[in-house]
Amino acid sequence: MTALASSAANGSPKTTLLGALAFTCLAAVGAALVSQHYFDMQPCPWCVMQRLLFVAVAAVCVLGLLWRGRLGTQVAAGLLLLLAAAGAAAALWQHFVAASADSCNLTLAERLIAATGLDGLFPEVFQARASCADAAVKLFGVPYEFYSLVLFAVVALAGIRVWRTTR
Repeated sequence: MTALASSAANGSPKTTLLGALAFTCLAAVGAALVSQHYFDMQPCPWCVMQRLLFVAVAAVCVLGLLWRGRLGTQVAAGLLLLLAAAGAAAALWQHFVAASADSCNLTLAERLIAATGLDGLFPEVFQARASCADAAVKLFGVPYEFYSLVLFAVVALAGIRVWRTTR
């Protein structure tokens, strides 16, 4: 049995939480891709940055599932908290600053995505295709980035919960 399967099989609250969080973050990226490809809601650099952070959260969750022991749990929890803070900052920046800017050229988000090279490797997922002002849309009357913000808050709460399992 693989380490991941045996870790999930033990059913501890930590493994359940990390598995559910990884699934939820990847589902959020999937929902963004559906919005982009089926409803023509093209992403701006800050949208793409949040996608990347959700994928990173899922990867950290898998790391936490595989790296057993106190140190592995603490590292995963710490990384979850850092990624949650970065994601919340990106969502808030997108809403309060970038959405009212005429251009997203050379923003931090655009430079970071370009530095990873993911926009060239996986353009359908990680390529910004709209300006921040054009990407400012609402879903059920709520700005799209606020859904991201809520999920990053959930990531932070999960990080705190995972950290507490090390006591």
